[in-house]
Amino acid sequence: MPDNTTSLASLKAAATRVYAAMPATPQYAWPMLAAELGAELWVKHENHTPAGAFKVRGGITFIDWLRETHPECRGIATATRGNHGQSQARAAAAAGLEATIVVPHGNAREKNDAMRGFGAKLIEHGKDFDESREKAKRLAALEDLYLVPPFHQALVSGVASYALELFSAVPHIKRVYVPIGCGSGICAVIAARDAMGLDTEVIGVVSTEATAAQQAFLSGKPETTASARTFADGVAVRSVVPEALAIYREGAQRVIAVSDDEIAHAMRLYFRCTHNVSEGAGAAPLAAAIREKDINAGERIAVILCGGNVDTEVFQEVLSGRTPQA
Repeated sequence: MPDNTTSLASLKAAATRVYAAMPATPQYAWPMLAAELGAELWVKHENHTPAGAFKVRGGITFIDWLRETHPECRGIATATRGNHGQSQARAAAAAGLEATIVVPHGNAREKNDAMRGFGAKLIEHGKDFDESREKAKRLAALEDLYLVPPFHQALVSGVASYALELFSAVPHIKRVYVPIGCGSGICAVIAARDAMGLDTEVIGVVSTEATAAQQAFLSGKPETTASARTFADGVAVRSVVPEALAIYREGAQRVIAVSDDEIAHAMRLYFRCTHNVSEGAGAAPLAAAIREKDINAGERIAVILCGGNVDTEVFQEVLSGRTPQA
């Protein structure tokens, strides 16, 4: 991203826009989690936002940018597995814009309900996010709507506000674990770290069932997988976004893949140790921190609990000790 969009001043300006619509979220060091990992572990609670996930921040700044740069725009179209769609629908409604959101068949029912609750027109199409994204492109062209991409500088600048909060509240973090879907979260953390002049390691996390970002990180070129069948829908992406890849390949230390069993275990651990609800993607960073327990011993580390929007039935299955099937 150009320097003028990721300077500390520009990120703080974006954060000011975010705080006009929502408060900052907390970061807590939970003693039972620390005991489990043998490390000082800080959790950034993006499950505490007004839409239950970090994406709401980017929705605020993106719609602000859209109104400033395209004042004639009457509405938006986009694809999502849920949290991005909620953020865009919420911000669009506040700005008086229509929002058409495309989700794949079998998407999380409660995320769908939440998007409708924020005023979105919801369309189910395709077997996964990538097919829904193609449908959103066609709808945007047919209905004269602005196509909101899964990755954009205006999204990243808003999302970076959570990383500014974390790094300002907790100094000297050795490493932070961030899930990778389309990349706005990890790129925002990298942007905030670099703008603040920190040396914190940023570790990307994906599912073993959706490893495009890990493969691309290793190869240095965009990669696509045949499927992305993980119940952690926030990371269920078959193709990487090249613009995001360029940033996290340069700025991340590594990308780790964790299994759905490990993710389900981390969700149970969150609930047992903190009584917080995490969706699959939200628990993936904790699963990765547990995987790297040996190198984290005695260190101050952080994990991004990026969202808590999990369907009731899925969470019941997880708490019963099972791993949901995608």
